[in-house]
Amino acid sequence: MSNFRSDVVGSLLRPEYLKEARQRHDSGALTHADFKKIEDRAVNEAIDAHVKAGLDVVTDGEMRRYAFFGHLPDSVEGYDKTGGWALPFHDEQGNEMVQTRPVVVSKLRRIRHMCAEEFTYVRARTDRPAKVTILSAQQTAAYYEAEKSKGAYPTIDAYLGDVVNILREEVEELVKLGCTYIQVDAPQYAALLDPEIREGYRKRGNDPDRLLDRCIELDNAVIGNHPGITFGLHICRGNNQSKFYASGDYAPIAAVFSRTRFQRFLLEFDDARSGGFDPLKHVPNDRTVVLGLITTKKSALETKESLVGRIKEATSYIPLERLALSPQCGFASTLAGNLLTLQEQDAKLRRVAETVREVWK
Repeated sequence: MSNFRSDVVGSLLRPEYLKEARQRHDSGALTHADFKKIEDRAVNEAIDAHVKAGLDVVTDGEMRRYAFFGHLPDSVEGYDKTGGWALPFHDEQGNEMVQTRPVVVSKLRRIRHMCAEEFTYVRARTDRPAKVTILSAQQTAAYYEAEKSKGAYPTIDAYLGDVVNILREEVEELVKLGCTYIQVDAPQYAALLDPEIREGYRKRGNDPDRLLDRCIELDNAVIGNHPGITFGLHICRGNNQSKFYASGDYAPIAAVFSRTRFQRFLLEFDDARSGGFDPLKHVPNDRTVVLGLITTKKSALETKESLVGRIKEATSYIPLERLALSPQCGFASTLAGNLLTLQEQDAKLRRVAETVREVWK
């Protein structure tokens, strides 16, 4: 599994018919059964897009989620889905938007598995290796607000203890169902590499390096010990309607590479905000780095020549046999999706596979 050269991060653009169906379902105008048929159609198309592009790995495109984190509040009772503090995103031109987030307001209780349906459906639809994405425990720390959450959990540590148990059980269930590739999405790490955000933590009395230690501890607790299963860690700097929230290279969080149990690191390297490849020198010799060189935020298609050149540059730090290629993030971390068309998205998926064939023969 760790030798797969072409990879994807997770989400694909939702077709308009699926967005409309979700709205009707949420308003009560569409039955559960009819909505599931529409979801199934969208997942089938997502699988076909991966296969037609020639990728080694497929996902369900996260078609059954309203956001990359949606499988948590949809499957675990205890969250107000939109009551949390809003996170600002912006682009290079200064345009901004905010994303509402969940907040825990009562004791967590799992009402169904988060990803079992996603994986078993994909497994039945293709013989390609299927990847499932789950949220990192540390990401859910942002869903704890003392005033709103203390009635359910007096401390954030008590809350995170329950989150870790739920996520660990989810991993165990996926392994039992035959999943061999599980990716943990952890954009929260980006807050610990951005110089301005790190300074903001310090001003509020939080040591960003101690927070990093906690992130690593939580991630290791979730993935546990499952021989034969590949665990990937995806780190990006925010991805919402072609906007981001953090900038900076990976040097401040390089401990993630050596101290976590992940075998595969899916890293964002599509623009200057990502910094250079120098932090990759900290990656142990038995791990694979998936270079996220193809942006999902902009429609312009990268040339194979530019991608080959950047891969060659990365080999100064990691040998080619321990590198792979993917887009830098999902195409639709939220329902709205990034500012691309389906055709532009598919062209970028094909470019991943084409470049891989040229570089790795």
